[in-house]
Amino acid sequence: MKKILIVLLIVFIICTGCGKEEKKTVLQDKVWPDEVLDDLFFDYYQEASEVMEKMSLEEKVGQLFLVRYDAWSAKEQIKNYYPGGYVLFAKDFEDHTKATIKNELDSNQKLSKIPLTFAVDEEGGYVTRVSRFSQFRSEKFQSNQYYYNLGGYEKLKEIEEEKAKLLLSLGLNMNLAPVADVSTNVNDFIHIRTFGKDAKETSTFISNMVGYAKDSGISSCLKHFPGYGNNVDTHTGSAYDKRSYETFTNSDYLPFISGIKAGVPSIMVSHNVMESVDSTYPASLSKKVITGELREKLEFSGIVITDDLAMDAVKSYVTEGSAAVLAINAGNDMIITSDFETMYKEVLKAVNSGIIEQETINNAVRRIIAWKHAYQLM
Repeated sequence: MKKILIVLLIVFIICTGCGKEEKKTVLQDKVWPDEVLDDLFFDYYQEASEVMEKMSLEEKVGQLFLVRYDAWSAKEQIKNYYPGGYVLFAKDFEDHTKATIKNELDSNQKLSKIPLTFAVDEEGGYVTRVSRFSQFRSEKFQSNQYYYNLGGYEKLKEIEEEKAKLLLSLGLNMNLAPVADVSTNVNDFIHIRTFGKDAKETSTFISNMVGYAKDSGISSCLKHFPGYGNNVDTHTGSAYDKRSYETFTNSDYLPFISGIKAGVPSIMVSHNVMESVDSTYPASLSKKVITGELREKLEFSGIVITDDLAMDAVKSYVTEGSAAVLAINAGNDMIITSDFETMYKEVLKAVNSGIIEQETINNAVRRIIAWKHAYQLM
């Protein structure tokens, strides 16, 4: 009897070992180029590639868009244009309870073949989309400056954990925060949204905030690369940043570098014109800024997202629709837009005509799908 049990045990061990070896072979059936081996989401590239094999070009193009949410059109958009996700604003929460918004987002999630990213700007303080309404929190989240002054990083950690818990409970999986811009001047447009300290202290702040979000299971996003400085509001007009390149490398870049080292999954690019690098296009449409600076010099391999392409700072540079084509060719992975269907068709047309290379689309979609795997959306 003992001999039989021993034989069975040996057979079991051999079979188990064979199974593991077979799985390893499957995971290694694609030879990846050396330059992607250190990518942030490389561990999920194989799974992403397997998903992509079953996707049409139309589905891939849809993944490139983070669409401004509209409850009335979302279902048709999901059915016909396959968006990568949605960005929700205050109006999308105002008339909801926790239960009704969760049910609505879950319902849309079920319609999508590829899980949707549901993002929101819940920075705290000046920018709050959810907590400003009492049905979600008794009082809105205050600014990071406020909480730091109240209780340092211990208080910030507590608040970020609460914030993530609230957003995740509503079906949201991405917070478009924290703000990584450096500002010590209270008169700067962006100051009230920043940490309010110099580059060194802001870098420490960003590293901690990225860690808090990651530990809480929500995807974070640094903004607004390459750094806002003392420029005007790009929601209402163009901003030309005339500062020297050294100002960026010695100050503005530092919090972004800190966030990248901490593993931030995504970075949003502003519409400021960084004249020291590219005086022709705003950063969000500039290959010199996105590919040259963010990808190559700062070695960021995560998701690059445009600020909203509907903002006035972009409209003055391009004709309707073509902004999305410029944005993708510049190196963005995802586009925030309120003109989804027009831009979707422009990008699809550009791919079919060769203006955007298929490889560009595939690389972006692979990162997006891998990112969704990493944050357990898949």
